[in-house]
Formats: sequence, structure tokens, C-alpha cells
Amino acid sequence: MTLPRGFKANAEREALRLRRELDLSDTDALNVDDLAAHLKVKIVSAEKLVSHTRLEELERVQAYAFSAATFQVSGRNIVVTNPLRTPGRRASDVAHELSHLVLKHDLTEIREVNGMPFRTCRPDEEEQATAFGGTLMLPRPLLLGAVRRQWGPAQIAEHYGVTEEMARYRYNTTGVAKQVRGR
Repeated sequence: MTLPRGFKANAEREALRLRRELDLSDTDALNVDDLAAHLKVKIVSAEKLVSHTRLEELERVQAYAFSAATFQVSGRNIVVTNPLRTPGRRASDVAHELSHLVLKHDLTEIREVNGMPFRTCRPDEEEQATAFGGTLMLPRPLLLGAVRRQWGPAQIAEHYGVTEEMARYRYNTTGVAKQVRGR
């Protein structure tokens, strides 16, 4: 799958716009809980809704089947997170779910895993939410600053509270390392 033409540039602009609304500079770390509050989205840990044992059982049946999900209850958006995930993964998961809302994706597909129903988006919308979530967490100006400090994905992930996979994805897809080396 590929992102629609112009998606990446629009995602960068929108991420920086949202950061300005939160009074963040282009290079400040983004706290996804602050972004959720700004967007009037409530974040709830799944262990407040089902037992920790049930979540572990689901994880055994299908690893990573559930990291986060968005629900609309009484007109309010709620992101439910999996407490079994690391803080960096939780941040990426919440950014992904908030991206679905910002991008106005329609959560219509229903999948069932081990008797638990999950609403999902189309695969192309999932790809867009992953790309935009990464852009929210690690916009291009932030990455350029990190590369100028000679940070790689591991240092970026640690400093900005994301997974190393997310940092590597953004580091590679933006081409910031080549841009800085080319000067």
C-alpha cells in the first residue's frame, strides 16, 4: 500500500499546526495525553473495563491483537489502551488512534478475536493513521534537530518517549539523515 499523493506533506503541516495549538515548539516532545485532552478525547486503560487476566489471555491467543481502540460512547470519543504495552508503545498507539479521529476515518469494520469484537478501519486508513501518528510524535523539524545532534533511532526513541521501531520508521521515511549529511 502507498499513501495518497501529498499525504506526507499535509501530515507534516497538520502535525505542526496541532503542536502550535498545544504551545509546543516543532522540536518539543509530544505528550499524547495532552493532545487527547486538547481533542476532547478520553483515554482509558482496558484494565478498568476487563480483567488483567482477560487481557493476558487475549495476548496469548493472538499477540498484539489489541494495543488500543477508539470507541464513541454518548457522542464522546474514548481511546482504550492496553496496559500490557510499554510506555513508548502506548504513546504510539494513542497517537495512532488520535490520528484516526483527526483524519476523520470511519471506524466501521468489525473483527472478532477470541470472542471480543474490535472496530477497525480499512487497511489504507490504518496505514494513514500509522504514518500520521508517527508524524505527530516525530515531525520532520524534530528529526532534523536530532540528526544534527548525531542521534540515531535509539536515542530519538529514548529522548522522545516512542518505540525504537517508530523512531526508525520516521528516521528512514523522512530521509533526514541524508539531508543533514548532504550539507
